[in-house]
Amino acid sequence: MERKNKSLNEAAADPIFLEVFWTRLRSVVNEAAKLIIRTSFSTLSSEANDFAVVVTDSAGRALSENSGSIPSFIGTLPRTVQAAIAHFGTASMQPGDVYITNNPWIGTGHLNDVSLVKPVFHGGRLVAFAASTAHVPDIGGRIRSVDTRELYEEGFHIPLMRLLRDGVADESLLTLLRTNVRTPEQTVGDIWSQVAAVELMAGRIDDILGEYELPGLDELAQALFDRSEAAMRQAIRALPDGDYGYEMSTDGFDDRLLFKVQVRIRGDEISCDFDGSSPQQPRGINCVWAYTAAMTVYAIKALLLPDLSNNEGLFRPIKVLAPEGSLLNPRQPAPVGGRSCTGHYVPTVVLGALHAVLPDKVIAGAGSPLWVANFTGTRPDGRPFATVLFFNGGMGASALKDGASVMAWPSNISPTPVEIAERESPLFFEAKRLRDGSGGAGRQRGGLGQEVRFINRHTGPLTTIFMAERTKVPAPGIGGGGTGGLGAVLINGVEIDNRKPCVLQPGDEVVLRTPGGGGFGRADERSAGQLRHDQEQGYASLA
Repeated sequence: MERKNKSLNEAAADPIFLEVFWTRLRSVVNEAAKLIIRTSFSTLSSEANDFAVVVTDSAGRALSENSGSIPSFIGTLPRTVQAAIAHFGTASMQPGDVYITNNPWIGTGHLNDVSLVKPVFHGGRLVAFAASTAHVPDIGGRIRSVDTRELYEEGFHIPLMRLLRDGVADESLLTLLRTNVRTPEQTVGDIWSQVAAVELMAGRIDDILGEYELPGLDELAQALFDRSEAAMRQAIRALPDGDYGYEMSTDGFDDRLLFKVQVRIRGDEISCDFDGSSPQQPRGINCVWAYTAAMTVYAIKALLLPDLSNNEGLFRPIKVLAPEGSLLNPRQPAPVGGRSCTGHYVPTVVLGALHAVLPDKVIAGAGSPLWVANFTGTRPDGRPFATVLFFNGGMGASALKDGASVMAWPSNISPTPVEIAERESPLFFEAKRLRDGSGGAGRQRGGLGQEVRFINRHTGPLTTIFMAERTKVPAPGIGGGGTGGLGAVLINGVEIDNRKPCVLQPGDEVVLRTPGGGGFGRADERSAGQLRHDQEQGYASLA
C-alpha cells in the first residue's frame, strides 16, 4: 500500500493503513517466534511453547505479540522494556545493544524465565523495542520447586544489564552463567536463540519504516492504542455498575491458601482488588504483582474482547490492586519459583466474580495450574542434565459446552510429545490416557484430566520435583456445577507428598493423575443425549 511522502499524523488517521501496518508488525513477531522454535536448544521453546516475543513503541508500550504468546508474558514483557528504559536511559542506548534480566519483579515472576530487550533504531533514531522471554531448561540453584524458602535458593540471578554492547557479548556474564547451571549448552543456546529473534524484529521494523518512508511508529502506535482503548471502554460500559466478589481456597501447605477478589465496575473502568487473599508465604509459591496483573487483564480481555489482538490500549481501563506483602504481591526477596502454582488461579477467581455479570461467558474452575515435573541427574560421563516436562488437567465447563479435556489453561503451554520426552530424558512412557469420571458434573461437564505412567530407565537415581496442584482442593464448579476430580502423584503405587523433592531409583514407576475441570450448571439439567454419550465414551462425571 502506497503511503510515501505522507506524514505520521496522516498515516495514523488512515484506518486502512493502520490495519495494514499492524498486520505487518504481527507478521514480524510471528516470524521471530518461528525462529525461536527452529533454533532453540531445549524443548521448552521448540515443543512446549514456553516463550513469547513482543514489539513495543519507544516508550515500552505493548504494540504486537506473537499469536501463540503465553498470556502472562504478554502482560509482563512490556514492563521489562519499561524497566530497561528507566535503568539505562534512552540517551545511552545504541543499535548494537541487547539487555538481559531474569529478575522476577521486573521480568515474568521467577528466575527460570530470561528476558531480552533490544532498542530498535531507524535513521539513527530510537523508534521501538523488540523483546523476548523464554523459560530456560535450568538456571542453577535448587531445582524449581515450591519448597524453597528465599529467592537466593532458586538460581542464578541476572540483574538488568547489557548482554550485548555494540554487538559484542559480555563473555564474563556468559561464563558465570555457564558455570552456575546444569545445562550450559542448552541454557546459553536458548538465550542466543532469543538474541536472533530480537535482532530479526529490529531489522524487519527498520525495513518496514523505510518502505513506507516513515520516521518512526509512535504516532501509529498511539492511534492503535486509542482505538483499542475505546473498544475496551465501550465493552465495559455495557456491563452493569457494581461490586462483585468471589473467593476460593487452594491446596496450600499445612493450611489452605485463600484467594479473594472484589471486582468493581464503574462506568467504563474495571478494578480488581485482591485484598483479603493469603499473606506472602515462606515457600516458593508467591506471585509477583506484575504476573498477577497480567493474568487479571488476560481474564477480562478474554471475556470482553476475545478477537482483538493485544496492545497497551486494551489494558488502560483495567486496574489491579493487591496488598504489598501478600501472596499476590510479595516483597523481595520472597521465593517465587513456583509462582504459576498461584498465578494460574487468578483468572478463575476473576471469572468467578464476573459470573454474576456475564453468566453465559465465564467458565468453571479448571484442573490447573499446569503441572510441572522437573528431573535432574548425572550422565554416564559425569555431566549433569536437567529436563522439564508439562502435564495438563481438564478445562472448566462453560454455559454452552463441556470443558475441553487435557487442555492448558490459563496458560497455553503444550506438553512435550512422548517421543521427544523419551529422546531427551531417561524415561519410558507406558501409558497416557484420559481419566474416566474426572470431569465435574453439571449441565455441561468439566473437562477430563489424564493419567500418565512412566518408568525411570536411567542408570542411576533422578532427583525429581513435581509441581502439582488441586490434589487436596478440587476445581470448583459454577452455577450449581460439581467440582472436578482431584489429582494425585504416585511412585510405585504409593501416593506421595508432591510438595517435597523425591529421588527416583532405576526402575521406579511414576503415575500422574491430573485433575479434572469443574462443571457448569446443575447436573440434573444435563440432556439425555449428553449423558448417553458420557457413558458410551467413559466420560461420566463424578456424580
